[in-house]
Amino acid sequence: MHVLEMILRKAGSKALTLACLSWLALAVLCSGAAHAASLDPAVLPKIQAATFEVVAAKPVNDPLTYEKPLPMELLPYQERTDKYYSIGTAFALGNNRYVTAAHVLQVGIGSLWGEPALRDASGHVYGIGKIEKYSLQQDFVVFSLATQPATAAALDVDTKPALNEVVYAVGNALGTGVVIRDGLYTSDTPEDQDGRWKWMRFSAAASPGNSGGPLLDKDGKVIGIVLMKSANENLNYALPIGMVLSAPEHLASIDQRIPYQFDVFDTTLSNTFKTSFALPLSFAEFSAAFQQHFDTYADAQLKALLAKEPDKLFPRGAGSNQLLYGSPSMEDFPALITRASNGTWGLATKPGTNTKLADNGYVTPGLVGKNFLFHLRKPDSVSASQLYGDPVRLMDMLAKIGFLTRNIGPEKIRITSFGKPTLDTTYTDAWQRHWQVRVWPAPYENALVMTFSLPVPDGYVTLMRLVPASQQHDILINMQALTDFFFVAYDGTLAQWKDYLKNTALLPAAFKDIRVDIDYGHRFSYASKRLRFTFTPELQKVEPDSMLTLGFSYFVDHGKVVWDVADVWTAANAHERYWVNVARSMAPPDDLDDSYKSEWNKIVHRQHPYDGAAINENDVTKSMAVVDGSAEAKPTMLYTAYYQAEGTQPANEVKAKLDLLLKDLHVEEH
Repeated sequence: MHVLEMILRKAGSKALTLACLSWLALAVLCSGAAHAASLDPAVLPKIQAATFEVVAAKPVNDPLTYEKPLPMELLPYQERTDKYYSIGTAFALGNNRYVTAAHVLQVGIGSLWGEPALRDASGHVYGIGKIEKYSLQQDFVVFSLATQPATAAALDVDTKPALNEVVYAVGNALGTGVVIRDGLYTSDTPEDQDGRWKWMRFSAAASPGNSGGPLLDKDGKVIGIVLMKSANENLNYALPIGMVLSAPEHLASIDQRIPYQFDVFDTTLSNTFKTSFALPLSFAEFSAAFQQHFDTYADAQLKALLAKEPDKLFPRGAGSNQLLYGSPSMEDFPALITRASNGTWGLATKPGTNTKLADNGYVTPGLVGKNFLFHLRKPDSVSASQLYGDPVRLMDMLAKIGFLTRNIGPEKIRITSFGKPTLDTTYTDAWQRHWQVRVWPAPYENALVMTFSLPVPDGYVTLMRLVPASQQHDILINMQALTDFFFVAYDGTLAQWKDYLKNTALLPAAFKDIRVDIDYGHRFSYASKRLRFTFTPELQKVEPDSMLTLGFSYFVDHGKVVWDVADVWTAANAHERYWVNVARSMAPPDDLDDSYKSEWNKIVHRQHPYDGAAINENDVTKSMAVVDGSAEAKPTMLYTAYYQAEGTQPANEVKAKLDLLLKDLHVEEH
């Protein structure tokens, strides 16, 4: 859970989640049907005049494009005609002082909607003047209005209510007027964090629409602010009004313990978000101040979490060795490096079904935790520079999957384009890979689509999150940190590789030491500071549709973990199983199981299948050997090579092909 998630849950704000790969809105802020209350009818007009709906203006402009016109007629009349979202309730205390729950106004921080405002029973809207008092932990805010209602009224208060007396919860239900529901003031209960004060518990029905509304006694006097609904029973929570009145003037106070987690392991921090700043401030000034303090806190929490167990964080510690000393994945679908409960780091990946694009392109989606992963194989008609330079094209292709929809009544209308992003920048991770970072707004949901895209030879691999607008910084720094735990092979046709390698500014730093030379019909050459080899069509086809995969991985090099090529694989094309492969292997540490040691022993002693003899299995014939190059009596690093041909082939011919590969294959590292 990130820092503001708990706050936003209280607020009932809209956010984006995933269910069956579609957009879903969070809980609607509304009240259920109510039975008649038995307050003195004489006080009802005063209550109505002093109680307001807290609203936020709906976005005027929608940057999204849909598969068809939105069928707004499917929505209830009031919902489709109202220019505002209802986000809670507020009430007047007199002298231009109004009160609501802190979490209600929290919806407006970093929002894509208009600033929170008050709306009376007649539909008049009043903007906030100044924030006067604020407490996140006690969950209240006191503020003035820029313009007072002509019929301004104020509720009387009772700071010493009696237990087991009748009480009334008051709130607005989507602007349809004041709803009053009765019950009993049943008990007081300590607040959860430190027991610093006591919540009032009451049995009058409450709903998210009541948040920030008054809790009244039998005489219509305010005794508390309605804040929370009980999860499992009809006992709801209010803050005593006396705590609001006695709180320090002109101060915003934040003192709340909030869990903080990171996506690749289950360690949790439970520190306290504690700070304060001076008031009064306009809402815009208050929002900016709060966001600055929160962003600073989020930065510190992520830093502390990643530093909590440095000896167990990938790539350090014994738990990393399976990845560091194992064979790299050669799959083109990306993975996140995550830690299991036993402390072992491994690859988490879950690709879904391909969605076809034009000209041999396709998109493969997947999901790991809260993170969407995508592999985009670009259409042949789109050049690498066209794709990497046009974020609109990227998002339009991802939208082809159809998981981005807007719910209108019973219909899910597919979003076909998000337009231009509001943020388009680059980020370089710890392994010197250059990510293109884009943020698109979804104003109707008060949410953002955030993508980190890594250019690869055949297109893109992309990490995506769907987040509330207020969490942009928190999620941005988390996604930046996630890039250090990202695993993908670099795969494509030789034509795609030629096109990709032209985009030098986007190539990872590792490519400074790598040279790929392609001369169709004549020669293929790979060279790096570790390895070089060359072959001609006598060994394997060298054509535009021939395949090359560089198996980038994390491994130990002279005591330091690096991200570099550990496996080079080429194929005649995507359909025929004629392959050439050169792979790096290392002596495993003692903590790895016998399977690693057994495989290494076979390599060191040139035992089957690394003896060069041709073998036939799974309808292919292949020959494998260890590359000469280490003069050490007990080498710690060796390369293996193999050649594979489709079907059953003469053993001597396959062995001859392997010998042809080995003839011009040289290991440069020692």
